Amino acid sequence: MDASAILYDIFVSLLLLVDLGLVLLSAGIFDGTKGKRGTAEVMDTGPKTLVMIPCRGRDITLKENIASAMHQSYRDYDAVAIVDSMDDESIPVLRDSGIGIMVSDGDDGKGSGKVRAIATALEEKKGYGIYVILDSDVHVDKKWLSELVAPLSDKDTGISTTFPYFRPMKGFWSRMKTVWGFVGLGLMESERTRFGWGGSLAFRRELVDGKSEMSYFKSMISDDIAITRIAKAKGLGIGYCRKAGATVNCEESFASLWEWSNRQAALSIAGNRKVLHYGLTFYAANILLFLSGIALALLYTPFFLVLLAPYAIGLAKAYQRSRDASAGTLVAFTLSPFMYMANLIVASRMKSITWRGREYDISGESSRRYGTA
Repeated sequence: MDASAILYDIFVSLLLLVDLGLVLLSAGIFDGTKGKRGTAEVMDTGPKTLVMIPCRGRDITLKENIASAMHQSYRDYDAVAIVDSMDDESIPVLRDSGIGIMVSDGDDGKGSGKVRAIATALEEKKGYGIYVILDSDVHVDKKWLSELVAPLSDKDTGISTTFPYFRPMKGFWSRMKTVWGFVGLGLMESERTRFGWGGSLAFRRELVDGKSEMSYFKSMISDDIAITRIAKAKGLGIGYCRKAGATVNCEESFASLWEWSNRQAALSIAGNRKVLHYGLTFYAANILLFLSGIALALLYTPFFLVLLAPYAIGLAKAYQRSRDASAGTLVAFTLSPFMYMANLIVASRMKSITWRGREYDISGESSRRYGTA
């Protein structure tokens, strides 16, 4: 057997091993989830709760989003919108909705605008047992708050969260964002990879009641990274509420999606550097199998289409998760590993991000640890 034949056999063997590993991973064999958090009994009564909605600018369905937050089945709660100033573009909509409005404390050079808005509400409104962060671009179902609060009845659960469905309203790039978001949904399904998503996040008052917790929180750019680290440092788990329906309506161009996805990747890497290493390995393996499966099947034998098994499983999950699947979903899913790889590479070099019109230095975000998190 000549050297080229040996190399071919080694290459094919490695491809089959990687293929098997990704199939098992896609099937949840290495999941490790306990599958318990987030399954508490859902009731429309509970601790007095404050829903905090930081607002900056006018989201495309802001009126509907605010209305959905103000008409929950959960009985004992208040909702408040926090703005940088009363000149904000969102003010006319907020006033028409009847929601309470607060003005964020002045810019002290620490943390993001969203973090300052949340900190303002936490410091000025202390009479609540549970606090909830809700992004202004998120539309929620009527039972959302009841579902989200329920896991906090378990004292070993520090935060309760969900993840949105990015609903495409116009154009291919909006559909690409839908598929991009399925990564987050997949991560939420395992306790090993779960994280607090700041677009819909609930926690008990005592989680950030101490001076050190608030000082740390106010120093951070990402509210969800800060709260997740505090909860983990205290040995508390994360509850995932799959049924706590949250939707983000999207009208994306390539430019807006590219900016958004790079920012999300950069914040994820800042939160945990392992995201970069695991992500590059995972998506490189998927791309290798996809391209090799097609090439080898065309050059040698259709048997090599078995290398497309992880792609097929992932595509089936994407169609299952999609509320309005189409041919565009197929194209978007096929392109998504290439976009994820590009996001990770670009994000790994980013020292700052632009968020709602402001630029933030993220170079030190990963070093600002809380406790042993």
